[in-house]
Amino acid sequence: MLDKLAEVEKRYTQLESMMSDPSLPGKTREYSKIAKERSDLEEIVLCYRDWKKTEQEIESNKELLGEPDEAMREMAKEELALLRERKEQLEERLKYLLLPKDPNDSRNVIVEIRAGTGGDEAALFAAELARMYTRYAENRGWRVEVMSSNPTGLGGMKEMILSVEGKGAYSRLKFEGGVHRVQRVPVTEGSGRIHTSTVTVAVLPEADEVEVTIDPKDLKVDVMRASGPGGQSVNTTDSAVRMTHIPTGLVVSCQDEKSQHKNRAKALKILRARLLEKKQEEQSSEIAATRKLMVGSGDRSERIRTYNFPQGRITDHRINFTLYKLDRVIEGELEELIDALNTHYQAEALQAG
Repeated sequence: MLDKLAEVEKRYTQLESMMSDPSLPGKTREYSKIAKERSDLEEIVLCYRDWKKTEQEIESNKELLGEPDEAMREMAKEELALLRERKEQLEERLKYLLLPKDPNDSRNVIVEIRAGTGGDEAALFAAELARMYTRYAENRGWRVEVMSSNPTGLGGMKEMILSVEGKGAYSRLKFEGGVHRVQRVPVTEGSGRIHTSTVTVAVLPEADEVEVTIDPKDLKVDVMRASGPGGQSVNTTDSAVRMTHIPTGLVVSCQDEKSQHKNRAKALKILRARLLEKKQEEQSSEIAATRKLMVGSGDRSERIRTYNFPQGRITDHRINFTLYKLDRVIEGELEELIDALNTHYQAEALQAG
């Protein structure tokens, strides 16, 4: 571990001297790449330097144990116990900081929410989950944009796709992918029976244009008139766009904007994210192994969570974690759940390492 830390510190020092090159800020792309790498290494380097300083202080205090003055020896002994405890804490922190980082953690995300089994009730819950994630994101100061939506007549949502932009969006939302199950008495149910419905959530890291280039020849774009729930026309121009990526067969539809140009741009953004996910899954068995370790496979068919409204209970099945704060979670207070999932993953990764 110490050799690895020494290498990291050496690289950090190199990056610092590169950044002091007066000609670099003019080369915007190169400068931002170097600045990002330096920023990524900063926390681990500061922690390592703190560990080295603590190690030196331990050695100095050991020397004081041989002093003839008893009061001095006692003081050194007490100081030594505190320093050793601090050293242990720093070593635990360093082990965590050395864990391989998910390359997608700093990305923005595309969140796809789809009603599963349960008809109108599933669609209503899909709309609630979309609001929950929107509120959570807004509470963190992130920007949320509706990329595509397919509403139902009762205020539900067959499908909604959100773009979430903000620092660490993927690192916080990546565990939300999978099947979310709701148990409650639907508003449409006259006899008061509890029904079980499901909603599927997919969380995709957003792709840069450079990473996923789409050849226009590989796209089939159909333009049509947008339509709302109950057959109402949303607008009277042919602004809705259905985009098919011919090599993979992936299809994206967008109709929320009145402008065909904006709908095309949104459809491309969603398509890029889906292609990046496909590319990462195909290319890297390592990512697949990490995903498995990351509390479940992230498979969209895997049941990850149950929202039980009669009991006010929410349970995450991957880590057997239950909260009796369902009303607050639905209002966007997801921190406790997400922190528990992150802590579990870190513990698993440390054990595996």
